[in-house]
Amino acid sequence: MDLGLKDRVYIVTGGTRGLGRAGAEALVADGARVVLASRSQEAVDAAVDDLGSGAVAGVAADNADPSTAERLADVALDRFGRLDGALVSVGGPPAGKVTDLTDDQWRAAFDSVFLGAVRLARVVSARLSGGGALAFVLSSSVKAPIGGLAASNGLRPGLAMVIKQLADELGPDGVRAVGLLPGSIETDRLRELAEMSGRDPDEVKATASRTIPLRRYGRPDEFGKVAAFVLSPAASYLTGSMIAVDGGAIRSL
Repeated sequence: MDLGLKDRVYIVTGGTRGLGRAGAEALVADGARVVLASRSQEAVDAAVDDLGSGAVAGVAADNADPSTAERLADVALDRFGRLDGALVSVGGPPAGKVTDLTDDQWRAAFDSVFLGAVRLARVVSARLSGGGALAFVLSSSVKAPIGGLAASNGLRPGLAMVIKQLADELGPDGVRAVGLLPGSIETDRLRELAEMSGRDPDEVKATASRTIPLRRYGRPDEFGKVAAFVLSPAASYLTGSMIAVDGGAIRSL
């Protein structure tokens, strides 16, 4: 199936590693152009080299910075002449219990995970070239809390409700908004969380896999292909939805 992505232009934040990188790869593979952002200039440069400078423009930027959204939109329009949407991904907030995280940690998490995403939605939706789509990388914590990830548990469900409202507000202009709920996708972040808990990542993986109907972790490319589809014209009647990419791990409807 032709997703209709050829020469369309998308911003991808958190695009140098993990789920954001997987989304960027899938978009480029189907012919899209990408403005890829991450906080590290070195990582951005390496990603552009890997994906191809003809299809990708790299920007070192932090979602928490109030200027980031406008900068990324400017690059998309200046470099590629149009803007069709965004995949908003950001590195996970610090692990910890509600009672352990400091005020500063909560504020930093809010600025990057929540406010940064809302700001990108506001700016990008106003500068789209006609129609388009916004996809937000959330977490299965939208449906149920994940032990030891209090900041994510607190912020992701609120952002999911913002996405539902965005679908209402932007729908009349033909703009779609969708949330993606990754489960156990095999990324560096998942291994880091296991190591932080003092457990062997391979043992954590084996134990967790037994609770997933497909009996395995997902591959980043499996997530990336869903993200590319959701952003594409092929998903033109899909908005306001929270789509689990989790191998069936979420047990609720």
